[in-house]
Amino acid sequence: MTVTPSTPLRPPSPVGVPHTRVEGPDKVTGRARYAGEVPFAELAHGWLVLSTVTRGRIRSVDTASALARPGVLAVLHHGDAPHLDVADTDDPTTAVFQHDRVPHRGWPVALVVAETPEQAREAAETLVVRYDTEPHDTALREDHPGAYVPADGPHVQATARVGDLDAALAASAVRIDARYTTPEQYHHPMEPHTATARWDGGRLDLIDSNQGAIWVQAPLARLFSLDPGAVRVRSEHIGGGFGSKGLRAHQVAAVMAATRLRRPVRVALTRRQMFSVAGYRSPTVQRVRLGAGPDGRLRALEHQGLNLTSTVHEFMEPAACPGRTLYAADAHHTSHRLVRLDVPSPTWMRAPGEAPGSFALECALDELAERLGLDPIELRARNEPALGPVSGLPFAGRQLLDCFREGADRFGWSGRDPRPGVRREGPLLIGTGTAAACFPAGAMPSTAAVTAEADGTFTVRIAAADIGTGARTALTLIAAEALRVAPDRVRVRIGDSDFGPAGIAGGSTGTRSWAWAVTAAVRALRERLVPGADLPPEGITARADTTAALAALPPSERHSYGAQFAEVAVDTVTGEIRVRRLLGVFAAGRIVNPLTARGQLVGGMIWGLSMALHEEAARDHASGATVGADLAGYHFAAHADVPAVEAHWLAAPDDGDPLGIRGIGEIGIVGTAAAIANAVRHATGVRHRDLPLRPDRVLMAGEGGQG
Repeated sequence: MTVTPSTPLRPPSPVGVPHTRVEGPDKVTGRARYAGEVPFAELAHGWLVLSTVTRGRIRSVDTASALARPGVLAVLHHGDAPHLDVADTDDPTTAVFQHDRVPHRGWPVALVVAETPEQAREAAETLVVRYDTEPHDTALREDHPGAYVPADGPHVQATARVGDLDAALAASAVRIDARYTTPEQYHHPMEPHTATARWDGGRLDLIDSNQGAIWVQAPLARLFSLDPGAVRVRSEHIGGGFGSKGLRAHQVAAVMAATRLRRPVRVALTRRQMFSVAGYRSPTVQRVRLGAGPDGRLRALEHQGLNLTSTVHEFMEPAACPGRTLYAADAHHTSHRLVRLDVPSPTWMRAPGEAPGSFALECALDELAERLGLDPIELRARNEPALGPVSGLPFAGRQLLDCFREGADRFGWSGRDPRPGVRREGPLLIGTGTAAACFPAGAMPSTAAVTAEADGTFTVRIAAADIGTGARTALTLIAAEALRVAPDRVRVRIGDSDFGPAGIAGGSTGTRSWAWAVTAAVRALRERLVPGADLPPEGITARADTTAALAALPPSERHSYGAQFAEVAVDTVTGEIRVRRLLGVFAAGRIVNPLTARGQLVGGMIWGLSMALHEEAARDHASGATVGADLAGYHFAAHADVPAVEAHWLAAPDDGDPLGIRGIGEIGIVGTAAAIANAVRHATGVRHRDLPLRPDRVLMAGEGGQG
């Protein structure tokens, strides 16, 4: 058939037009199979056994009773598991069953494999593991003697300093010095972590739920001393990730068992196991010091962050970073410290750094505005930087104040009485608050292939991951626009490491990274197509790699921005806080699919509400265990807690990006908790600096005090 990616009447661009998910019918009819639903002949099932002590050594593993149970095929533990190449691993927590040490409660100590998941679980409960325990420490505190400043990482500087902080604070007419805390928080996706490993013709095939096939393929190959080409990772449908779905213990254990038994093995985590194995957001203790002149212009900005990490793998929650982008100051000091404790390793969680960091910084800005007698938005306007406050780089578009202006107009901010505690409705105190939001807009090198098929359709292949965001649909629309065809002529195949390296669904970089590669591949394809010529039966394929293009980008500060607004009602009798309105206005580049984009932004704002009022994991420091490690004990916002939520966006062109796309996956959560806390201050006159804003904290603080 003769085919060309253009028609005499070029169809209107599908980008920017609401579009339902292309895989929607498959998901609602059950044809879309997730990692735990793909059938295999002779499939065996593994059940992880986790340590019941917080620190110590395994003295013995008595496997006899477990192996005697019906259907049990094997028990893997440190005494007989395959040896892994741990010398080059980025994350030692994935090197399971390699030693007898127990670094935290919930550390994987064995895997029981059986014919059915029920048999594996029953046998796992009979496994006898004996330990020699040691004293443990799981409490994060500011005066911990083991606190240290980490080295700069590949993604963020631990410490950044510009100017003389002490001199700037001394010269300031108004100063703020406040401490803020956020608790341990968890990001459990709807689909638990699940992986199936099998050997297929000498290649390792892993059917997995992850945020990027390459993110799992490369470290897995290193652990098992395999060539990356000998490992195939597939993840066609994923039920959420939020930063938690990289390589973890269950995938490695599944590969070990499949290697031992030479049959497919599936390992799925339970909700309770996810609290130990899948990562979480570290609690933070933050100190913010601000100094300003009488006109409100910042002379000094200092933001210190303290968080915990495990004794196995270092992870820093970059909570002090938002100020490096948001506000100009003569002196700018931001730093982080870590404390190694006997706890599971924290990890990336939606808006890492910015979510907890914006709570502290934006509440401190609100406190400063009140001290100066300035409107909070006006204070931010007076400290708008012309260049990156720390980097000194130019901004690739900056629309923060535009977001505030649009949001203030939509929210009705101009009619706000700034005095706290003056609006009442019976026992309810009413208040409003606002906060800024920002999140980096990065991109990762990616490859893509586009095929012009003989039947007149086009197939896109890229190792992208759709973790529920609508990425598959967005890439369909982007490819259709580039090809100048209707979306129904484009098929997008994703989630397969055989498609070549590609960025992950993380850091709000996915759509920008993948779209860039897809459009580059389309350009290469168009150069190869001859109008009016017949295509061969196999079609014509063109490939692209964005590595060189990304490297050639001039350095700049590139971010998505937002302004969050909240209205709350605080019950003076019960201490209950109800959010009545949430409104966010965002500048996140070109919006590909307004339907799914709105869902991402609103979902992030709801998560921010949940962070502000509900989410708090408690750890029993005597036992080292998480209390209530399930979705009944870990509270989060339900439908009844969620008010009317509005998300709007502005046109935000980006001349340095061929598509003008930034990122929307995380910006919605940033600043929401601060806006709510600032609204509670406005309602009650009480400043709360510790999350979540529980009713008992409201009642204990009382009117006119500090939380």
